[in-house]
Amino acid sequence: LCAGCEEKVKPEVARGAVADIPSQESWNSTVTFTDSARVRAVLWSGHISVYTPRQYTLLDDSVRVDFYNEFEQHTSVLTARRGKVNDRTRDFEAYDNVVVVSDSGTVLTTERLFWTNATRLIHTDAFVEIHSPSEQIRGHGMESDQSLKNYRIFRVTGRAVTKE
Repeated sequence: LCAGCEEKVKPEVARGAVADIPSQESWNSTVTFTDSARVRAVLWSGHISVYTPRQYTLLDDSVRVDFYNEFEQHTSVLTARRGKVNDRTRDFEAYDNVVVVSDSGTVLTTERLFWTNATRLIHTDAFVEIHSPSEQIRGHGMESDQSLKNYRIFRVTGRAVTKE
């Protein structure tokens, strides 16, 4: 008889903080934001990572958000390379090649944009360009409703066509 002892080697366990590891991940997913059973926004992303202890969600592989008004009518669409959702407030940040196109044809481009869920307003302190049928405006910083109908540009440069 032959007897032997075998020492089992245990695999190394990653020793990072639990908050640095996503609690959930999904690919090519859609998330619908509602308020009082009404659709407010529909988000799609190529990769979503939820960090429950830190109360945020990362969107790091293409982002598309369709916005809707209080009557559930589509108002605009936002696209970006990546973004982040505050899971507590449902506020949204978009980064890298951010473009918002309203259903009326106004186009906003910037590198960083924030959407506040409570007010349904978008804003940034970054450089922005807005193109509409009647104007081309550039500036640093802006705020607007999510349909780009009522916007304010800060430190403005550009040109506008008047009816005079």
